[in-house]
Amino acid sequence: MKKIGLLADTHNYLDPAILGYFEGCDEIWHAGDFGTLAIANQLREVAPVTGVYGNIDGNDVRGVYPLLVRRDVEGLDFMMTHIGGHPGRYALPVLPHFKEKTPDVFICGHSHILKIVRDKQMNNMLYLNPGAAGRHGFQIYRTIVRFHVDQGKMTNMDVINLSDEGR
Repeated sequence: MKKIGLLADTHNYLDPAILGYFEGCDEIWHAGDFGTLAIANQLREVAPVTGVYGNIDGNDVRGVYPLLVRRDVEGLDFMMTHIGGHPGRYALPVLPHFKEKTPDVFICGHSHILKIVRDKQMNNMLYLNPGAAGRHGFQIYRTIVRFHVDQGKMTNMDVINLSDEGR
């Protein structure tokens, strides 16, 4: 079993509460717009970081993190990128990956809007956007997500609203 902490769109601000919420996670996944590598370095103090670069990330982040990550975790096929669109309107660059093989779980950021839904048109793929964890943007709530992956199943999914910690 793997415990995963997921966030996106930190925009160079890492709420200290996030480190506590991700304590005990086996991995932390960042779906882009870190802001700087300093964010990844802080997260790495808690757990190994898998990430993708976002549209605001500079060469420092792009030199370490790719545009897209696809990997098997505990029997589930995960795909993560920053600008992915949403069910019914996916971004053009991800469509060839879906045609090759639809992932079990598709993770993206960029919209700053928390959304977790099954896409019945895409082989019941789970679409997961953790919303925005940073202060920059138009989001009302700052959110992160935690979940477990075990033997081909996702369990114990928690959405954590950081807005109570102060915007």
